[in-house]
Amino acid sequence: MSPLPPQTVSLRRPDSRRLIECAAVILEVHPQHPQPRKIRQAVAALEAGEIIAYPTDTVYGLGCDLYNKAAIERLYQIKGMPKGQPLALVCVDLTDIARYAMVDNPVYRVLRRLLPGPYTCILPATREVPKIIAPKRQQVGIRVPDAAIPRAIARELGRPLISTTAGPHEGDPYQWAEDIARAYPAVALVLDGGPGGLVPTTVIDFTAGYPVVVRKGAGPVDFLQS
Repeated sequence: MSPLPPQTVSLRRPDSRRLIECAAVILEVHPQHPQPRKIRQAVAALEAGEIIAYPTDTVYGLGCDLYNKAAIERLYQIKGMPKGQPLALVCVDLTDIARYAMVDNPVYRVLRRLLPGPYTCILPATREVPKIIAPKRQQVGIRVPDAAIPRAIARELGRPLISTTAGPHEGDPYQWAEDIARAYPAVALVLDGGPGGLVPTTVIDFTAGYPVVVRKGAGPVDFLQS
C-alpha cells in the first residue's frame, strides 16, 4: 500500500462573486475557538434536518443528524454516493465512542494514542447505530477529529454527526468554503474555518481485535508496526 502524497493547501481563495447562485449560507467560524452562537446556529440547522459542511483536522466534511433518516438519505443524494457507502460518526471524545462502538481494553489503549487525531477507526457497532448507515449493524467508522468546530457541534447537538468528505464521490475534496457552497447548493450552511486539506484520514480497521491499516492518509501509522 503506497502512502498518499504530502498534503498541500492552496492559499488562493475562490472569487466570492461566483457564488451569487449558491443557496448555502457561508458562516465564518474561528477554527480554534468557535463562537458558541455560530455553533448553535449549526446545531439548529441539523435539528431541522439540514445538511451542513464544516472543517476538520483533515478535509472539509458534510454532515447531518445521526438520527434523521431523511437527512442521511439526502446526504447520499447530494454526494452522489451509492446507498451502503460507509459514513463515519464524528464523536466528541473517547467516552462518546462507547455508546456506538464496542471497544475492548487492548483496542481502547490504541485509540487513546490515536484520538483526537486524523484517523477513522472501524469498530464493531452497537445497536445505537442506525440501520441506514450500518444495515447489519456489524461495524461503524468513528472519528474524533483534532479540530474544535466539529467536536463543538457534536457536543452541542448531544450526539455524533454523520460525516463524509466534502468533495465528489471518489474525487478530490474541496478546500474552500466557497467551492463547497457552489458544488452543493442543497447544503444549508457552510462553516468557514479557512482552507481545508487535501489528504483524508487514515482508516484503521479494529474489528478483528487488532489494527489493520485500510487506507494510509493524514495520520501516521509507523508506531502501530513497532
